[in-house]
Amino acid sequence: MFDGDPIDPQAQSKLNYDNCLAFTNFRISTNPYEYEISDIDVTNKRKVRKENDYFVLFEFSAKWDPVPTMLCQNHERIIKAFMGQSTAFRSDKLKPEVLVMGENKSIGEVKYIHGELGNGTWTFYGGHDPEDYQHFVGDPATELDLYPNSPGYRLILNNILFPAAKKKKLKT
Repeated sequence: MFDGDPIDPQAQSKLNYDNCLAFTNFRISTNPYEYEISDIDVTNKRKVRKENDYFVLFEFSAKWDPVPTMLCQNHERIIKAFMGQSTAFRSDKLKPEVLVMGENKSIGEVKYIHGELGNGTWTFYGGHDPEDYQHFVGDPATELDLYPNSPGYRLILNNILFPAAKKKKLKT
């Protein structure tokens, strides 16, 4: 649609979900005027008011699950949610091997997920700006200095710092 060519009418049937990191059995949007790309995102179907929009981080054991423990390290477990191109993910579209790290279970939304690919890992965090509930394209940038203790930004920072974490060599 961006270069003037129409979408392949067989695009949906040509999807190979085995090549997707986190999602399966989703339907792509073929409408160039629709903001959504697929039915993975929950934005158009959600019925949550801003003041009630939260998600919960899971607790992991540092001994048994060091990576998710690092990625979920935060001073709060209940996090204010926020919107974006992909506000949150439909739990019924996740592959079974995807690790859910944050969700609003009561409405079937997953906000923070993690997985492995080869020798690496990936993390998806739904939404756009943790301190601007509905940040639109063209809106002024958020002043990060105003939010030094933002739990939403902390999750982003965890993912930035995570690759620098090294396992300590154990004494034998």
